[in-house]
Amino acid sequence: MKTLLVGMGTCGISAGAEKVWNELIRLIDEGDLHDKVKLEKTGCIGMCYREPLVELRKEDGTKTIFGEINPEKAARIIEEAVLKENDLDDLVVYDFKSGGDASLFSKQMRVVLRNCGIINPENIDDYIDRDGYTALERVIFDYTPEEVIEEITASGLRGRGGGGFPTGKKWLFTKMSPGDKKYVICNADEGDPGAFMDRSVLESDPHSVIEGMLICAYAVGAQEGYIYVRAEYPKAIERLKIAINSATERGFLGDGILKSHFKFSLKIKEGAGAFVCGEETALIASIEGKRGMPRVRPPFPAVSGLWGKPTNINNVETFANIPWIIINGAEKFASVGTEKSKGSKVFALAGKINRSGLIEVPMGLTINEVVHDIAGGLKNGKKLKAVQMGGPSGGCIPAHMCDIPIDYEEITKTGAIMGSGGLIVMDEDTCMVDVARFFLSFTQKESCGKCTFCRIGTKKMLEILTRITQGEGREEDIPKLYELAEKIKSASLCGLGQTAPNPVLTTLKYFLEEYEAHIIDKKCPAKVCTALVKFVIDPEKCVGCTLCAKKCPVEAISGAPKKVHYIDLDKCISCGTCMEVCPKEAVYKE
Repeated sequence: MKTLLVGMGTCGISAGAEKVWNELIRLIDEGDLHDKVKLEKTGCIGMCYREPLVELRKEDGTKTIFGEINPEKAARIIEEAVLKENDLDDLVVYDFKSGGDASLFSKQMRVVLRNCGIINPENIDDYIDRDGYTALERVIFDYTPEEVIEEITASGLRGRGGGGFPTGKKWLFTKMSPGDKKYVICNADEGDPGAFMDRSVLESDPHSVIEGMLICAYAVGAQEGYIYVRAEYPKAIERLKIAINSATERGFLGDGILKSHFKFSLKIKEGAGAFVCGEETALIASIEGKRGMPRVRPPFPAVSGLWGKPTNINNVETFANIPWIIINGAEKFASVGTEKSKGSKVFALAGKINRSGLIEVPMGLTINEVVHDIAGGLKNGKKLKAVQMGGPSGGCIPAHMCDIPIDYEEITKTGAIMGSGGLIVMDEDTCMVDVARFFLSFTQKESCGKCTFCRIGTKKMLEILTRITQGEGREEDIPKLYELAEKIKSASLCGLGQTAPNPVLTTLKYFLEEYEAHIIDKKCPAKVCTALVKFVIDPEKCVGCTLCAKKCPVEAISGAPKKVHYIDLDKCISCGTCMEVCPKEAVYKE
């Protein structure tokens, strides 16, 4: 029997996957095809730019993925691919012959994403069939807690939440801390603009995260745990609840796990969407019912965390690595990557690229390889200008430095940070001053306000950046930005404030000439900042269709029908409407 799998992650659903799913159900029911094809849900395989996706698995094990499917194309898949076994090459985006977008996967190493887009996340048997909970069983019956920690330490796994702290060492601190009760928390409070790694894993393979938490709990001596996930992730929460219930029914959660003396219960805590709650002490405060604000460390959560008890916190990606390491061995994981950054890293690719989506690559791969080989290069043949890594608290790495390997230390040297895994690609049409303003506006809004320099300093920096992009910059603004940035970094309590100036500092470091052009020449080289842009009509291209004059909201355009039109720059508000409506592309920026 053939199987059809529909990508039903949030990315697929937002692109129309539910309509495709419902149409396939209707076609199978009306055609009485239940003995010929089975319909299943799956998560995100990473090809977000091709959603909605439908995969056809044949009896011989071969598979074909069809992309950009709508209900009409779904009917073709049933009629031609399922019943007649035709190839449907015009819909294929990936197949067993390495056709379509095969290069997307050619340099990937899928450890965390090993089951994403492969299994039905709502069916625990699919997870078990792919060695699910084998690592937990092995740990409970073959390892002491100390041996588990030794294995994770030997693997070289570092926390994938941003800081890159050695996971084994973190577990050891929690294990060694005295306490009658201990907790394990999964930080799934993913708040970075352009990041969707945790959401995709929770929606596509929730059991891998649960199993990783169970192994951690066994190692550190915890009996209770929380998954702190933002409420804006309803599909992830829904599938987590299904997974927790299924795991409990099968004896993987609760008392006497696998008929042993080990017990562990797990709860979901829905966060209200505060970015600062990604910081572990603010997250703990939120679970306790307090306002999500960071506190002074030490003591660290491993010593005094949730309810004052020893607590281990790792993020989704870190926990999802754990079962693979136990099954395959620390040595195999450590054999991949660089000297100080082992294993693989998940990235959410976004920006001006041909293939946006989710990937997982071995540490040590260069940024250029990710952008050009995996992401398919930039749209419309544009040139790479920079990549922004590490979320709003990260930094911008210029194109001439993108041959550096993906490695915690190497990325930090640039002024950016690895972060949780957001990677936004920018082309030559991007204004780096505006980029810095955008990311700082986010962190300024998300500051909890506890630290004076973070609360007021980021606001002052944002005011300066806004003024520069509006053509009112002053020469003293650049040294003032440096001064404020250093004070914010040194005087802030948590990672939000300590890293908030990074986008400004890195753009000042690598794109200083753009700041100077805005301030001194009153020009935006990328022609993005509207206050510094003039719209002009090319007399050679204008045919006098009058569309621009009719649509201009301030009546700044004049000219007779079939005659060249002109823009009154004193009246023009640089809204760009004239450029959008011109059928001859006669309007341009200067």
